[in-house]
Amino acid sequence: MSYFADSNGIKIRYQIKGEGEPLVLLMGFGADGDTWEKHVAEYQHHFKCYLIDNRGVGGSDQPKGPYSTKMMAEDTIAVMDHAGIDTAKVAGISMGGAIAQELALNFPQRVTKLALISTWPRFNTYAKTVYENLKKIRVTSNPEDFMELLQLWIFAPPYYEEGLQSLKEGQRSAASNSNPQSRFGFEGQLDACIQHDTVARLANIKVPTLITVGEKDIFTPPEFSKVLHEGIKDSRYESFPDGGHVHHWEDLERFNQLTTQFLIND
Repeated sequence: MSYFADSNGIKIRYQIKGEGEPLVLLMGFGADGDTWEKHVAEYQHHFKCYLIDNRGVGGSDQPKGPYSTKMMAEDTIAVMDHAGIDTAKVAGISMGGAIAQELALNFPQRVTKLALISTWPRFNTYAKTVYENLKKIRVTSNPEDFMELLQLWIFAPPYYEEGLQSLKEGQRSAASNSNPQSRFGFEGQLDACIQHDTVARLANIKVPTLITVGEKDIFTPPEFSKVLHEGIKDSRYESFPDGGHVHHWEDLERFNQLTTQFLIND
């Protein structure tokens, strides 16, 4: 079942699965809340999970930008208010992790624990150029080819040895998607990623924080996560040696076990 919160006139869709303490789940660019499916299969046994479609994707409104990660953190608060959640544990992947940082910084009383996955505090010039290039390439590519390009960025080489057929299925699904992300939504989300910058404020994140990263991530490389780890006092850093940007799928069993135990334990 879908629910809709109003965030300053923008409709934000979310779903609820499981029972227990609230766990807010924030996905990366171009992906809606359903993309948490393989993790929620485990999380829902321990938490009441709130799967959010960020502005610009899925069942949420996709207005023209600019977007910012702070703006999407405010969208998250609108969902929490609508759902009657005072405080929650928060997990965010990629752009979702950037949103989670802004959530903890701007609404510290609402966040009790953070899991920051394949994310960053600030892009360097190279990463900004990659994201600007993605905006251009998406306009000129068909959905199947663009999905293949994204997969090459986010999956590590070891996964291709066994997972090539699964990747090709993902490409075909992109080609047959009857409700693709709008250009406004895609470019708005990427602009939010490009402009995100919490480096000078990381010391203000006071909640227990787990940082996970794939050692073979070329999209948001480990150097970015190390800045987070150094800036957030007492944060925990866990790497996945053969994982890429989506180590959370590539080594699903370890990732689910690691994050679940972190989120459960006081």
